[in-house]
Parts: sequence; C-alpha cells; structure tokens
Amino acid sequence: QLQLVESGGGLVQPGGSLRLSCAASEFIWSHYHIGWFRQAPGKEREGISCIGRTETNTKYADSVKGRFTISRDNAKNTVYLQMNNLTPEDTAVYYCAAGSNWAYGLETKAYLYWGQGTQVTVSS
Repeated sequence: QLQLVESGGGLVQPGGSLRLSCAASEFIWSHYHIGWFRQAPGKEREGISCIGRTETNTKYADSVKGRFTISRDNAKNTVYLQMNNLTPEDTAVYYCAAGSNWAYGLETKAYLYWGQGTQVTVSS
C-alpha cells in the first residue's frame, strides 16, 4: 500500500510551535525519501524540507532554515517536522510526500506520492 498520512496541524499563536507527523506505509518507507511541502491560499506549493533514508541527509528552504527541524523515526515509519517561532506567513496546508530522486531536492515534480495535508494556522 502506498500511503502517507499527516497529522499535528492546528491553530497556534505567533511565536509558538507545532510538530507535524507523517506516517508512511512500509513500501514507501523502504524505497523513498520524504519531503514536507506547504501551500498557502493563492500561492504555489512550496518545498520546505526533506530527509533522506538516513537522517544525516536533510535539506531546508531558506524560508524555514533555523526555525524548522526535520527528523525520522525508523521504528515508526514516521517523519516529523518540528516548527518553532511560527509566524502568520507560515499559515498553509502542509503536505508530506515521497520522492525517488534526492538530487532534485525540494522540487515538487520529483515527488510521486502525497498525503492529504494538514492545516496549520498561525494567528493571534
């Protein structure tokens, strides 16, 4: 089964934190790396972070570098996105996706399977 399920979104005040989770099916976990993307209303989908099949390989978009941290738990087939110091500009639907070619980094076209998304709203 090819499945990705996001969770952990919600409403948070500016300056607050959230941790998103992406649970992957076994086949995806074994064959693909995982990326996080987000899409705000009226904007294109933006790649924000990805992690390889070993935790030493990570990439971040400049917009989140220093605030967001990606990690993985191999025992749970789960990738996490810890988001700190959130601002209203981080408001978006957040998606995780499975990618097959690490060289393409955060390019949307390189990701084959997508979760349904989870809403993150940063507002006072």
